[in-house]
Amino acid sequence: MAAQGPGRRARVRQATLAEIRAVARRLLIEQGSAAVTINAVAREMGMSGPALYHYFAGHEELVTAVTVDFFRELTAEMEAARDACPPGDHGRRLLATCRAMRGWAIAHRAEFGWMFASPISGGPRPGSPRDMAGHAFGEVFFEEMAELWRTRPFPLPAPERLDPAIREQLRDFAAEHAAGVPVEAVHVFLTCWIRLYGLLCMEVLNQLDFAYSDLGPVFEECLRELAPVLGIDYDAATGAVAAS
Repeated sequence: MAAQGPGRRARVRQATLAEIRAVARRLLIEQGSAAVTINAVAREMGMSGPALYHYFAGHEELVTAVTVDFFRELTAEMEAARDACPPGDHGRRLLATCRAMRGWAIAHRAEFGWMFASPISGGPRPGSPRDMAGHAFGEVFFEEMAELWRTRPFPLPAPERLDPAIREQLRDFAAEHAAGVPVEAVHVFLTCWIRLYGLLCMEVLNQLDFAYSDLGPVFEECLRELAPVLGIDYDAATGAVAAS
């Protein structure tokens, strides 16, 4: 006997949940994060505020659901760009992932700002849906970095040159996200990430508009400068990279 799909009531509920998240996203894009309230979403859907609580327990749960959607969408974009490159070409895969991240962020500025400055109180909550979605996003980078290190290690600072406080802070992180990769290698990669991600955040938040009208070439320049730090060659003409 063929397995039955979800019943009509379940299908209607899932469709309503998807519509609520879509309306929240539209309000975010058109009016900003302050406009995304339970009452505003309900009003846009022709519902009462109390009726919406049958689907989300409150504003924070709605924010979490929308944020998870954004993380999953961005992660899928980065994975698609990464997987379009040869499996063993970890340098090229890393750069493709970075470019995909910027492409999505620039096309979805409101969503990117919501994800990384989300109005959720209480700080990180390990094991929560948002935490797991953010973890999956980060792993796209860290898994590739770890494979890059294992196949062709990049230059590292001498162990004695790394501040003991940095080593202590990164020890658990390295064990969780890059098993077998030296703490020094994780520090090098995070240093690159901080520079690249910081530049992207400044672009999305329009903090460099006083000087630049197009930060695409600046982002590429940053990739070109960081490539040799990770032991990969950057091809300025095509954007391709190869292991050094």
